[in-house]
Amino acid sequence: MTTRTQTTETTDRGAVTRRRMMQGVGAVLGSAAVLRELPAETLAAPSAAVAQAASVGPYDPDWLPPGVRSRFVHGVNGLTMHVLEAGFETGDRPALLLLHGFPELGYSWRHVMAPLAAAGYHVIAPDQRGYGRTTGWSADYDGDLRPFSRMNAVRDALALVSAFGYRTVDAVIGHDFGSPIAAWCAVARPDVFRAVALMSAPFGGTPSFPFDTADDGPQAAASEPDIYEELARLPRPRKHYQRYYRTREANPDMWRAPQGVHAFLRAYYHHKSADWAANRPRRLAAWTAPEVAQMPTYYIMDLDMGMAETVAREMPTAAEIAANRWLPDDELRVYSTEYERNGFQGGLQWYRSGVITDEPLTFAGRTIDIPSLFIGGASDWGVYQRPGSFERMQASACTDFRGAHLLDGAGHWVQQEQPEETVRLLLEFLREA
Repeated sequence: MTTRTQTTETTDRGAVTRRRMMQGVGAVLGSAAVLRELPAETLAAPSAAVAQAASVGPYDPDWLPPGVRSRFVHGVNGLTMHVLEAGFETGDRPALLLLHGFPELGYSWRHVMAPLAAAGYHVIAPDQRGYGRTTGWSADYDGDLRPFSRMNAVRDALALVSAFGYRTVDAVIGHDFGSPIAAWCAVARPDVFRAVALMSAPFGGTPSFPFDTADDGPQAAASEPDIYEELARLPRPRKHYQRYYRTREANPDMWRAPQGVHAFLRAYYHHKSADWAANRPRRLAAWTAPEVAQMPTYYIMDLDMGMAETVAREMPTAAEIAANRWLPDDELRVYSTEYERNGFQGGLQWYRSGVITDEPLTFAGRTIDIPSLFIGGASDWGVYQRPGSFERMQASACTDFRGAHLLDGAGHWVQQEQPEETVRLLLEFLREA
């Protein structure tokens, strides 16, 4: 059953001041300046060494809400992982693992970490492989994509909770691209992850093999119309954002955006939030070009435009930015500082690794059998971007599904736009699970 939840806005969520932020980022911006002096071809496709040459220490404590700290954990499936942590003061607490999406960071969970810790949990929110201050990964466009596969992301999660001394985790909670990773954690290791909460991106289920075909003759491979070609042939030619994210041009387009990384991210987050009034999502009838082309251009882009140009058209006004309480400019500066240093290719590798389909087939036909929950924004097209997934998640992919909640006043960034209601729903789910 899907419920729609009304929420109220608060005026202060512990935003750090611009003065404190600028004090904290000075050293980081110095590192970014070193990168700007490198040749343009190096910046466009950074090697592993270049991408991590400017590695920095933990966050300045003033960047974070009270009760949340920044630290590193070494030896995590080949990574040195940057982690935000709450509820660390006392031992013997059950753990929650929070997995972010794109283009985000562990910092995306800042509003919910301390409240979850206050309920008795040890809350762990890493910068995932390819993001932020986590190192040990390669941003080489021509490099090996297997480290960014879904199953290796599950191994990252297992290695991290093991490093913290946990054999089991009360719940894995994922948002955006973190949602399918959380789902695969639940599919592959239900002995470790006791419950799962998915946010903004529904899980439509595992792949399947042909069944009961032993006595059939040879079959021609089934073929479907190429939706990407169909989109390009529309009267208004379009392209799917995930197809664009797999191209070599996507990273330099966003990293070297004419408006700068900070303004690019401001427009991107605004465009996909409830603040953009045109976000009025609805179910799509089918996976066809005319149907999916109803989605906004942050999902179905104009064929001849990159993402930086696409979102620039929806840049909020100065007054709208000043009025923003869920992502004030000093908090946005944390994101832009990290992406100015690293670029976006680390996160884009996750989209490109979707071509690795052999490992998930090990779990063909398997369902999520632990308690599961979905939380999304009522203004989030992400809930419906793949027709049928939202329904399959509830009907068949999850056998112990506890509810789907679409929150008013939230678009795609639900745990940032409506953190209080997100926390309330999570704690209610955890108590019952």
